[in-house]
Amino acid sequence: MKFLRRTLAVAAKDLRSEIRSKEAVNASVSFALVILLLFSFAFDLEPEEIREIAGGLLWLIFAFAGTLILNRSFARELVNDCLDALLASPISGAELFLGKCLANYVLIIIVECISLPFFAIFYDVRLPHLGLLFVVMLLGTWGITVIGTMFSAMTVNLRLRELMLPTLVYPMLIPALLGAIQLSRVLITNGRLADNFIWFRILVAFDVIFTILALALVEIVLVG
Repeated sequence: MKFLRRTLAVAAKDLRSEIRSKEAVNASVSFALVILLLFSFAFDLEPEEIREIAGGLLWLIFAFAGTLILNRSFARELVNDCLDALLASPISGAELFLGKCLANYVLIIIVECISLPFFAIFYDVRLPHLGLLFVVMLLGTWGITVIGTMFSAMTVNLRLRELMLPTLVYPMLIPALLGAIQLSRVLITNGRLADNFIWFRILVAFDVIFTILALALVEIVLVG
């Protein structure tokens, strides 16, 4: 019970901080909308062809926009040595990490929910299975959040952390992104989800495995 209470306290702290400043969310939403608009002019394809690549476009934008939020996760704690104070507090590294994961997860989901209607409008794409697509978004976003938050902790003291974070994160996310892209494509094109259920299993397995690994290794990453 203490673990959950402390984890939620960290998450609430980060969410309150972001609500006050709105720096990461505003930057991420603006970036996502600009990329959506630019890509809509860049591709001159038939509606069927657009639907075929819609899953890839969607998750490309989600991954890029999410990095802007993840990069701020631990960087905001550098001011006034707040990160050292958090590490010296009674909370464990796992509680700190999971709390930040939950806060990042909520923020990225908010950005995705704002971007999705614009995606449908700009590309004239219908979303016949919106509920299932949202489930895929939840699973794929958790994978992005866990990996991104862990590498945000690893790169927080680097000068080029804005460059290093995406360089390290994106290769690790390939299995999760592949699963999310394939499932999103099937749902957008109104295909048979049962024939692609293996990607759902891969996505769930990725989330579970890397969440366990991150919680097990976070003390080493934060404290050394």
